[in-house]
Amino acid sequence: MKNTIKQLKEYLINHNIKPSTIRLKVLEYLLNNRIHPTADDIYKNLLPQIPTLSKTSIYNTMELFANNGVVKILSFDGKEAHYDVNTELHGHFKCRRCGIIYDFNVPFDIPIPNELKEFDVKEVDINFYGICHKCNKQRGQEM
Repeated sequence: MKNTIKQLKEYLINHNIKPSTIRLKVLEYLLNNRIHPTADDIYKNLLPQIPTLSKTSIYNTMELFANNGVVKILSFDGKEAHYDVNTELHGHFKCRRCGIIYDFNVPFDIPIPNELKEFDVKEVDINFYGICHKCNKQRGQEM
């Protein structure tokens, strides 16, 4: 997915974020690498392009993006945060063997359980854990 600098700037401005070189590069990376990266992944991949980049800049950018609806923060097993640029309702499957996180579609009409009818639900997370199809194939070939 190729986005122009103008499109990236407009996207950030529409989310009340002042565009900067780092923010534009991070957004471009997220849109082109929908792999649910960690801050460290983003840092390592952008460092060759921005030699003065710091991890603090990445963490600050990701916090700003999360607070303004550009990314959703994913936490699996209470471990390192992953970032998802797809903020629409969808689920995730995390492979316990290889660690890859897969997206899957969910119906948009998920009913709120009766026990929560009087609650103000702001967000829904649907996470599954197990062994992915690739790891299952590898395991079958090892036997």
